[in-house]
Amino acid sequence: MSLKLKSGFEFDYDNLYGEGKVTDADLKSYEADLKRAHEAMKVMREKGFIRAHLSKDGEPEKVLFSQLPYVEEGHLNSPSSMKHLQELTDHVKDNVDVVVSLGIGGSYLGDKVIFDVQCGEFWNSMTKEERGGFPKVYFSGNNIDPQRTYDLIHYLEKAAEVKKCHEGGKLKVLLLVISKSGGTLDTMSNFMVIYDELGKCADIDQEVVAVTDPNMENQTLLKKLAIEKGWPQYAVPDGVGGRFSIFSEVGLTLAACVGFDIQAFLNGAKDMDQACQNEDIWQNPAMLNAALKFAASEKHGRDIEVMMPYGDYMESISMWYIQLLAESLGKQYNREGKEVCYGRTPIVAVGTRDMHSMTQQHQEGRLNKVIQFLKVKNWKHDYKIPNVFPEAKKLADIAGVTMSDALETARQSNADALTGNHRYNATFTLPELNAYHLGELLYMLAMSIAYEGELADVDAFNQPGVEAYKKIMWPRLNELKKEMDR
Repeated sequence: MSLKLKSGFEFDYDNLYGEGKVTDADLKSYEADLKRAHEAMKVMREKGFIRAHLSKDGEPEKVLFSQLPYVEEGHLNSPSSMKHLQELTDHVKDNVDVVVSLGIGGSYLGDKVIFDVQCGEFWNSMTKEERGGFPKVYFSGNNIDPQRTYDLIHYLEKAAEVKKCHEGGKLKVLLLVISKSGGTLDTMSNFMVIYDELGKCADIDQEVVAVTDPNMENQTLLKKLAIEKGWPQYAVPDGVGGRFSIFSEVGLTLAACVGFDIQAFLNGAKDMDQACQNEDIWQNPAMLNAALKFAASEKHGRDIEVMMPYGDYMESISMWYIQLLAESLGKQYNREGKEVCYGRTPIVAVGTRDMHSMTQQHQEGRLNKVIQFLKVKNWKHDYKIPNVFPEAKKLADIAGVTMSDALETARQSNADALTGNHRYNATFTLPELNAYHLGELLYMLAMSIAYEGELADVDAFNQPGVEAYKKIMWPRLNELKKEMDR
C-alpha cells in the first residue's frame, strides 16, 4: 500500500499499516482529532495562527513556515527577496574563493542538507572550473570546538599562501554568519575568533554577510553590527522557527552560494503543500504520515523513529529531521498545562552502513521503533559491478548488478526481515535526488510535525526545554568572565 503523487514521490506504508500493525480501528479512533488537526492547518495557512502558541518571551507569535513555498509580494519569500538572493549568487560566483557558513541548529542542519545534495563530499577538492565558479564551503559555529576552529583558520591561512604563490592576489573569504539575535554563543564565539584571526592575515580579504532578524525598530545585536559595519543582510524571519527555516533566507543564502536551484526547491515544497491540503487522509502525505506514526507510538509503544536513508548524501537529512522531531514534539506539558512528557525519540541511521551495526537492535531489540527508510529511485550516476575476479565465485555472482540495484535489494531485504519479525517500517521514495524532490520531502516532514502536534495537543512550534539550559549557562559564563578579569 502506498500513496504516490503525480511527481513520483511515494510514501509506502505497507509495513506500517494493516493486520498486526497500525489498524483501521486505530485510525478510526482518531477520526475527530484528525479532522480538527486538518482544520488547524487551514487556519495556520490562512492566518498564521496556532492555538496557544507563544514565543519564548511568552508573547503571541504567528507560525508562517507554510507561507515560505509561495513567492509572492508581501510574503517572507518575495520576488524582491529572490532578486536579493540572486545578487549574492552573482557576487560569489567567480569572485569569492571560500564561504564559511556559521550557524547552529536549523541554521547549520538545513544548510548542510542543501550542501550535501548540491555539492557532495568532494566539492572542496574540485577546481573552481569544476565547481562552476562557485566557492569552496566550510561549516563552523555549530559547536564550540577550539581544535577544529584552529584547524579551519590554519587551513585558510595556508590556502592564502598557496594562492599568493601560484595565482597572485589574496584569498577572498566570505563569512556567512546566521543568528537571529547575534547572541548565539556557539555561532558568535566561532565567528568572532575567525573574524579576528583572518583579519590579521595580510593574504586574506574577508567580508561578512549577516543573516539575522530584519526588525529595524528593535535592532538585535547582529543587526546593529551589520548596519555599523556595512555588511549585506538577509533575514531570519519572525514566525519561522530554526528547524523550519531551510525554506527561508536562512537556508537559501547558502543555496545561493553554491548554485542550488532555489526556485525548484520551493516549487517542490509548494506542490507538496497543495497535496497536503487534501482532507482525505489517504491522499494527504503529511496527515497520513503523522497519523500512522502517532498511532504506532501511542497505541503500539513504537515511540522511537529511526530515519534511515539509503545514500550517503542523505545522512544530513536525518540529522535535520532529528531537530525537527525532537524540538517540535518533545514536550513536558500539553497546551492545557497537563504534564504529558510526550515525544518520539529520533535516531539517525544510514543504509547500508548501519545494517552492519544498528540493524541487529532494530531486528531483535525492543519492540519500540519505527524504521523510516528513504530511497532514491533513479540515481544521477550508476555503475555496473564488473566481474574483475571471476575466480572468486561469491564476487562473480554479484557481477553485472548495478550499484543502485544492489542498494535497493539491501534496503528491501532489510524491510522484509523487519516486517517478518513484527518490526514497523515505511519508505519514502524520491524519483531523483534533486532540489525539487528535496523540497517535497522536507516540506512534507515539516507539515507532518505540525499535524502530529495537533494530535498530541502540544505546541510543535516552541522549544522551552532549550531555553532551560540557557538560563543556567549565561550567568555561569558571566561569572567566569568576572573571574578571568580579576
